Amino acid sequence: MTRRCDEIGAHMSIAGGLHHALERGRELGCGAVQIFLKNQRQWAAKPLGADEIRMFHAARRRTGIRRLFAHSSYLINLASPDPSAWAQAVTAFTDELERAEALGLSCVVIHPGSHMGAGLEPGVDRVTAALDETLARTSGCRVKVALENTAGGGNSVGRTFGELAALIDRAARPERIGVCVDTCHLFAAGYDLRTEKGYREAMAECAATVGHRRVLAFHLNDAKAPLGSGLDRHEHIGRGSLGLTPFRLLLNDRRFARVPKVLETPKEPEPAADLRNLAVLRRLRRRLGR
Repeated sequence: MTRRCDEIGAHMSIAGGLHHALERGRELGCGAVQIFLKNQRQWAAKPLGADEIRMFHAARRRTGIRRLFAHSSYLINLASPDPSAWAQAVTAFTDELERAEALGLSCVVIHPGSHMGAGLEPGVDRVTAALDETLARTSGCRVKVALENTAGGGNSVGRTFGELAALIDRAARPERIGVCVDTCHLFAAGYDLRTEKGYREAMAECAATVGHRRVLAFHLNDAKAPLGSGLDRHEHIGRGSLGLTPFRLLLNDRRFARVPKVLETPKEPEPAADLRNLAVLRRLRRRLGR
């Protein structure tokens, strides 16, 4: 088993059962794991069984992995202008929050969605309404929503920290909402993290809008596309347009020392790709004496 850094990990497959994701994470030395809660390409799924929940909690105790959270289905579009699609998205996201609560996860990451040409402000309003509805339906739950910043392509909502802050500020239950910061998406949206100055400016904007304490998770991904491209194309750490500097700065930023940071880099070859990327992150983390 590989040496573990408590806040660093990767997105793990749930093939064969949710609990297997934790076993896979342990083999890689993960201290943090992100999972899908069901087949993310399908709307419907059978309810979690008591045995599934029991095995997941047992695996959590056995592996010692404490930082666990989920990513929602990519089918869900909380910004949809179509009433039927919007209602379907709300129902699906409610189900995901309930599943995450049963498993004891800290948060569920979700892309705010696409306004599909209806305009940013109407899109923000629909996302806010969707968040209000899902959080009302899960009022007895502790699990939080982590809004992920987008790469900025097409009609996406949530490209900037300011847009994410607007969603939180307008929500009826902001205490259950935070953000997940994706490094590739930041770069694609125009945040130049390749220098210390650029990194500091981006994090200062985060502090002034969202607030550092609302950062619930990070997705650590290099970028295949150039700065400001709007393209969501992940690359292995240090092999893309970002380089190593932003990851070194982030991993040694004490403000985020306890925030889980997971890879969403290409999996092929598996598991060698994750092992290599995690090894790079661990080396960067040690350089400043951490």
